[in-house]
Amino acid sequence: MSQAKKGVLAVIFACMIWGFAPAYYKALSRVAAPEMLSHRTLWTLVFFGGLLAAQGRLGELGRLLAGPQRWAVLGATLLISANWFIFIWAVQGGHAVEASLGYYIFPLVAVIIGVVGFGERLSRAQAGAVGLAALAVLVLTFGLGVAPLIALSLAATFAGYSALKRGVAAPAVVSVTLEVLVMAPFAVGYLIYATAGYGGPGVGWFGHDLTTSLWLPLTGLITGGPLMLFSYSARRVSLATLGLAQYLNPTLQFLTAVLLFGEPFSRWHAVAFTLIWVALGVYSFEAWRQDKAVRKAAVSSATSAATLK
Repeated sequence: MSQAKKGVLAVIFACMIWGFAPAYYKALSRVAAPEMLSHRTLWTLVFFGGLLAAQGRLGELGRLLAGPQRWAVLGATLLISANWFIFIWAVQGGHAVEASLGYYIFPLVAVIIGVVGFGERLSRAQAGAVGLAALAVLVLTFGLGVAPLIALSLAATFAGYSALKRGVAAPAVVSVTLEVLVMAPFAVGYLIYATAGYGGPGVGWFGHDLTTSLWLPLTGLITGGPLMLFSYSARRVSLATLGLAQYLNPTLQFLTAVLLFGEPFSRWHAVAFTLIWVALGVYSFEAWRQDKAVRKAAVSSATSAATLK
C-alpha cells in the first residue's frame, strides 16, 4: 500500500473516531460535563505524556513553556477547554445536532479569522461560501426563534484555537500535551472536590462505580488517538484531501444525533444544513482548485529550472 493511501485511511479512521465520539459521551451522560472534562484532560495527559516519556521528549514541554510561544499555548488551552466542555455538555443535553453544525461551520469561521486576523484575501467563491453560512445561521435563528449559540460557540472556539496554534512551532503531540498539563491542576482540583462529596449528588464516579471507572480512561484514547492518526496523514496527503476528509467528522456526528439519539430535525434544520453543505461544497472546490494551481505552478517552475540547466 502506498504512503498516500495509508494517509487517506489514517485520516478517515481519525474522523470516524471523532464522528462517533458523541455516542461515548452520551452513554456516560451520568458523568456531569465538568467531571467528564476533568477526566478527558487527565487521561489525555496520561496518553500523550506516556508517549513523550517513551520517546525521551518530555524536555520539549519545558522548552515550549519557557519560550515566547507560551502565551499562544495558554490562549489555546483556554479555547480548547471551552470547546471540549461545550461539546460534552451539548451532547449530554440533547444538542448533538447543533454541535455537529458547529463543526460544519468551523472552516468558514476560520476563513473569517484568516481575513480579519492575518490579512488573508477571500476569493469570490470563498466569500460566497461564508455568505451562505451566515444565511444558514439566520434561517435557524428565525425558524427556531433563537440563535444557534452552541454551534457558533463551538465553531468560534475551535477556529480561534486553530488560529493560535498557527503560531506554535512545535509538534502537535507536544503542544497538546502542554495544554492538558496546564489544565491538569484544575482538573485534579475539581475531581478532589467532587469525590469529597461537595459537588452534589451524582458526581465523583471514578473509583465508586466499576463500569464507569473502566470506561472513563477511554476519553484519553478518543482524544489522543485520532490526533496521532491525523498528524500521520498530514505528512502523506494533500491539504485539499485532508480538508475534505474532515467533513466526515460532523457528518457522522449529525447522523449519530438524528438516527441513534433521535434528536429532532425540523424543516428549518433541513434548510440550514442544506445551505451549509452547499457552502462547504463551494469552499472545498475552491480549495481544491487553488491547491491544484499551486502544484501546477510548482511543477512548471521545476521544469523551467531544469530546462535552463
